[in-house]
Amino acid sequence: MEEKILNGKKNGMKVLLLILALYVLDILAIVFFAVNLERKAAPPALYTAGLVISIIIVCTAWIFLCGLRVLKPQEALVLTLFGRYVGTLKENGFYWVNPFCTGVNPAAKTRLSQSGDVTDAGNLAAAVQGTVNAEAFSNKLSLKIMTLNNSRQKINDCLGNPIEIGIAVTWRIVDTAKAVFNVNNYKEFLSLQCDSALRNVVRIYPYDVAPNVDTTGDGVADEGSLRGSSEVVAARIRDEIQTRVEEAGIEILEARITYLAYAPEIAAVMLQRQQASAIVDARKMIVDGAVGMVEMALERLNEKEVVKLDEERKAAMVSNLLVVLCGNRDAQPIVNSGSLY
Repeated sequence: MEEKILNGKKNGMKVLLLILALYVLDILAIVFFAVNLERKAAPPALYTAGLVISIIIVCTAWIFLCGLRVLKPQEALVLTLFGRYVGTLKENGFYWVNPFCTGVNPAAKTRLSQSGDVTDAGNLAAAVQGTVNAEAFSNKLSLKIMTLNNSRQKINDCLGNPIEIGIAVTWRIVDTAKAVFNVNNYKEFLSLQCDSALRNVVRIYPYDVAPNVDTTGDGVADEGSLRGSSEVVAARIRDEIQTRVEEAGIEILEARITYLAYAPEIAAVMLQRQQASAIVDARKMIVDGAVGMVEMALERLNEKEVVKLDEERKAAMVSNLLVVLCGNRDAQPIVNSGSLY
């Protein structure tokens, strides 16, 4: 289905004024013919026919008002005539089209968690009471940029760890004919394709950097991860969604990860693992620093010949310094007032 843009003239105001003028003249004609019939003016058949025609015009002229269409900026209207696609109005303005043309928008009543498409509290209350908001359920398509906030999903990463992840997808309609006729409901279609693409991409990456994991598909292990390569992952999610919604006339502008965490059932264990890793790294740094300080202390003592230590005393001094520098508690100094030996 190819989109056909209608570039007709915006004759809505002219047609509206013409119909109003027609109603005024027709009402005057009804009064004129009725008065002459009451006076039994000749010829009566002419006045009777004129009165009948005027009444028919009054009863049927409103049909032409159904052809009036108002479009705001960044709105489109897909028109069909007895099931045949006529074209799409995209420019804002006041139009008059064939009154038997109908606007088509299969997703008019579909509400997703996205900007520009969330029913407010007043409209929601009206919907519960059975009343329909004409603006909310319009057959016009919005061409604005919208952001879809899909619900969080629980997905296993490439290592089998369950994680929870949520994305925000920025999108817009670029082909109204494809959006209306190629899929049953383009909003639901987009939401389902976002879920599917997210699962396919997340299963390729580990949550954190892991050894011997190939996330690029080149056969070489790399350091890609959901937490550390969020920009790369978001770009792959966007490309994956775009290929899936191309036939629906939708353009994906951006995809961003809005929430990322381990699933609750393993979150506590993974936290302990991260804490243990952090403690090991910190201890390693402390030991490296302590060894360097001990080496520096021994070199300075030998250079200045402050005291001469044999190997046994050096070993004792190194042991004491390492205990002091690597200990978790403050050292308790012991003052030796006697001889060193």
